[in-house]
Amino acid sequence: MTTNKENWGYPNTVWFGNGRIRDLAKACKHLNIKKPLLVTDKDLAKNEMILNAVESNKKDSITTEIFSDLKGNPLGSHVENGVEKFKNGNHDGIIAFGGGSSLDVGKSIALQESLKRPLWDFTDGGSFWKENNYGKSMAVNRIDNPDNIKPIIAIPTTAGTGSETSRAAAIINDKTNVKKIVFHPRMLPTLTILDPQLTLGLPPFLTAATGMDALAHNLEAYCASSYHPMADGIALEGMWLIKKWLTIAVNEGENLEARGNMLTASSMGAAAFQKGLGAIHSLSHPVNSVFNIHHGLSNAIFMPYVLTFNRSEIENKIVKLSEYLELKNASFNSFIDWVLDLRDKIKIPHKLSECAKITDKDIEKLSSMALNDPCTPENPKKTTLNDMKIMYQHSIEGKLFN
Repeated sequence: MTTNKENWGYPNTVWFGNGRIRDLAKACKHLNIKKPLLVTDKDLAKNEMILNAVESNKKDSITTEIFSDLKGNPLGSHVENGVEKFKNGNHDGIIAFGGGSSLDVGKSIALQESLKRPLWDFTDGGSFWKENNYGKSMAVNRIDNPDNIKPIIAIPTTAGTGSETSRAAAIINDKTNVKKIVFHPRMLPTLTILDPQLTLGLPPFLTAATGMDALAHNLEAYCASSYHPMADGIALEGMWLIKKWLTIAVNEGENLEARGNMLTASSMGAAAFQKGLGAIHSLSHPVNSVFNIHHGLSNAIFMPYVLTFNRSEIENKIVKLSEYLELKNASFNSFIDWVLDLRDKIKIPHKLSECAKITDKDIEKLSSMALNDPCTPENPKKTTLNDMKIMYQHSIEGKLFN
């Protein structure tokens, strides 16, 4: 891989390379954005990279206001507050700048600002999709006023969620405390800037957790039950990049080649998971909303338990994946050993109980939420409520399935 400047056209317009953040004003002009709202988190809002971006835009007569009222595992109220600020400021575009939460909130603000319908109508299985045959009739274009959805520039500072190349956002409904997947084709950012230099300051733990999130996206997309060979190809290469570069990125934080490859793999994961995800994410979303556990961390913890639970349905695929990754032995067990070894090297806990104290009553609640999660239908092995309970229990005890 090169860290030189590259422009890609799939799945959206992507400007890749070291120092591409300096092209932000150019991107705004390209999209005719003159007064953007920059969405980021409170800590990053004070960071030099954000302040420099705002100042650079100012020199090109682009007035940029910052919205930073959000946190990890963002809430619907964060989106509502952002929409209010967007409208009051007469903004004409979104710059979603930061980790996955900032990108998801920024994309959701852009969608919600143009609608009269509630944001929750656009969750997987929400009323809009039910009314329109889940979008199969192309009724996705008949929202309140789709032409009014303002352009979105996405600039990730972590390599994990891939939100910069996806048409979805993970937002917690404040009223139900359930993490929902908001989806609409027009949520795909208009333009993405992938600048490896922006990820250099990410500490080892977050590099590890977000990197495992990227692995979970590529892995679950590859294993998902539906037929989508294009997504499979992207996912395979994404996992190869992660195998080669994640531990280097964790241990050598200033390694730009590692950072660039992880950014690429993250974006690839989001492009691939249009095929579907699975029980890793189904189990993660409830603990993210109830216990506020980092999403990438929970995905990393659940990964081997879900893989061994799904073994009967995915073993042949995992053998092929093992061959592609050039593991010593092309077998299911070798792949599990690699996952466990990778987690150990980058200091990911083995058990869920190392991150939260979860009671039997909690398991009942979490299992019901997991079963109803929109990622569950694409899990390669059909799951029941009891299956979810058992997977939670195994992850708490640190016991893989035989």
